[in-house]
Amino acid sequence: MPADTAIRPRRLKPITIELLIIVLLSGATCYWLMFIRATNSGLTFENKLLIPNQLFGTVVDGRRQFHLTVAEGSREFLPGKQTPTAGVNGPFLGPTVRLHRGEDVDLTVQNNLDEITTMHWHGMHVPARMDGTPHQKIEPGESWTASFQVNQQAAPLWYHPHPHGTTGRQVYRGVAGLMWIDDNNSDALALPKTYGVDDIPLVLQDRLFDNDGAFRFVRNQGAVFGNTMLINGTYNPFLQVESRRIRFRLLNGSNARIYYIGFDDSRVFHQIATDGGFLETPLQTNRVILAPGERAEILVDLSDGTEVVLKSYPEAGFLRTITSFFWGIGTGNLQLLKIVPQPAKRASHALPDRLNTIPRIDASHAAKTRPMVLAGPRQGGRGGRGQGVQGGRGGRGGRGQGVQSGRGGRRGQGVQDGQGGRGGRGGRGGRGGPPINGKIMDMARIDEVVRLGDIEIWEVHNRGGQPHPFHVHLVQFQIIDRNGQPATGADLGWKDTVLVPPGDLVRIIMPFERYADPQVPYMYHCHIMEHEDNGMMGQFLVVEEPEQLSLITGKTTVVTFITGVQCEHCYEHARLFDEVLQENDINLVIITPESEPDQERVAALSSSLISDTAGKWAGWFGMAHTGPAHGTILLDATGEIVWTSTGSEPYMDVHNLVNRAKNLPDR
Repeated sequence: MPADTAIRPRRLKPITIELLIIVLLSGATCYWLMFIRATNSGLTFENKLLIPNQLFGTVVDGRRQFHLTVAEGSREFLPGKQTPTAGVNGPFLGPTVRLHRGEDVDLTVQNNLDEITTMHWHGMHVPARMDGTPHQKIEPGESWTASFQVNQQAAPLWYHPHPHGTTGRQVYRGVAGLMWIDDNNSDALALPKTYGVDDIPLVLQDRLFDNDGAFRFVRNQGAVFGNTMLINGTYNPFLQVESRRIRFRLLNGSNARIYYIGFDDSRVFHQIATDGGFLETPLQTNRVILAPGERAEILVDLSDGTEVVLKSYPEAGFLRTITSFFWGIGTGNLQLLKIVPQPAKRASHALPDRLNTIPRIDASHAAKTRPMVLAGPRQGGRGGRGQGVQGGRGGRGGRGQGVQSGRGGRRGQGVQDGQGGRGGRGGRGGRGGPPINGKIMDMARIDEVVRLGDIEIWEVHNRGGQPHPFHVHLVQFQIIDRNGQPATGADLGWKDTVLVPPGDLVRIIMPFERYADPQVPYMYHCHIMEHEDNGMMGQFLVVEEPEQLSLITGKTTVVTFITGVQCEHCYEHARLFDEVLQENDINLVIITPESEPDQERVAALSSSLISDTAGKWAGWFGMAHTGPAHGTILLDATGEIVWTSTGSEPYMDVHNLVNRAKNLPDR
């Protein structure tokens, strides 16, 4: 045997031992970072947890009326330091608004800030004009009233501002609050219900403070993360409760941080509700994941009398946890609240066998499936110009969204034809955040149009490298599956916000049962607030089906919108299109908002002219939101939009339109 071969094992042995030591030390270090070292270490839990006041309103003429004042203030969070804040009916956060199903309510919001705000009722089924979106602006010194009927089951909702571009900053300052709905079912259930005693609200928020105690609004990886936890606006909090079963209603009110909620002794508890209301039965678990905007209700048995700390565990996944640590976000190992049980004065509530009935929505009843691609490639390059989706509907099956691309398109994509239309400003309102379906938010653009009464499936696919909580206004939805695996556990509850990890595809299904409006849109967006402020948001209309929709199905059709036959430019346009399209056997439907168009001029047209005073046709094609009063749309025989033009003047190049129509298959 050669000498060098004989001594090789002796040379390798020290190296092997050193490598083993390095691996063990690395593993121990990672374990310490993930499970021992708290991002907010050193808490002594010496401040009594603040409980938000309740607001029941005043009944006037059969309507329950609430008054919410948004104003600046200050609060001592850290010892001896005053922090400039903003809040609702107080210096930081707001009262818990208590509602009951079936009530008619008026919520008046007074804006005493020095900037525009809005107030969104997150999770509430309300008309679009009452939703508190960026379109319902409240100027400084002004007020706004949302009036609606509470028409949904008991649920732990919340409210917060929603001005586009500044939502994150206003919530970070403290403008937010809880909104709890009760109903006959929740009244009858034997659950803890004594507010602040055995029914405890918990608003979880992380903050950064500078040396003088002011909030620091600093983006890290595109969002704002803090290293100091505030629970109901309380730093370093403790809570005394009786040694029995306690109900906690949790809200992740943070701008970006995801929490993996549990107790430091890993005790088992029961989740009883999600965003939209009670689960069918209590779900036994020892962790609840809450992304920004999500809520959960849990029941915890504290009858053993043992002090316990509510905490957030490190993020799921070793690589993501370590990456978060080196980004400076922290591992997510956070102490939240010390719970100190006291001798019980009464017996604990029994755990209910059943909480609710949740009929599953049959996916075969869906009228449409829409893709929602989060953080994928952006249309039109970096600026996203010229990529606005017109949002037009197709025929009775709801097919077709006209896309104004300005570059020529394939079948199923409407081409903006140089008319200065709405879609040419795809980047307006956003500053380059992650897109949805390739687009960033444009307040003037309608992205999707939904038919009132339809059930739809939305396929939410996260193609980015960060998790995104996806929120849909107006509705509560059900999760069908995640990456093809059927929903289980808490995913079987009603939701309005769903966490979609990187690479995941989550299918959700929802009914659009009420509140059509052809002009005012609802939002869908990522609920990481800096993402939505930077444009990770879209708009959808809910519209009623026009009564004479059969006029545009089964044949190639042009639909044109004019201000009226009394307008000379509009009438010239209508006469020209009527003559040329009829000669080429192309169907024409003319829409006007005039209630009583001049009958002599109408009689001179051989095509159908519809008086659309309610805006149903305009809403159906996404044309009634904002922008130009004129629009021309080409539909194929299936009712799918293949081309659209909008502008301040009627479109006159009818021969170009004829050539496009003749190139369509199956005319």
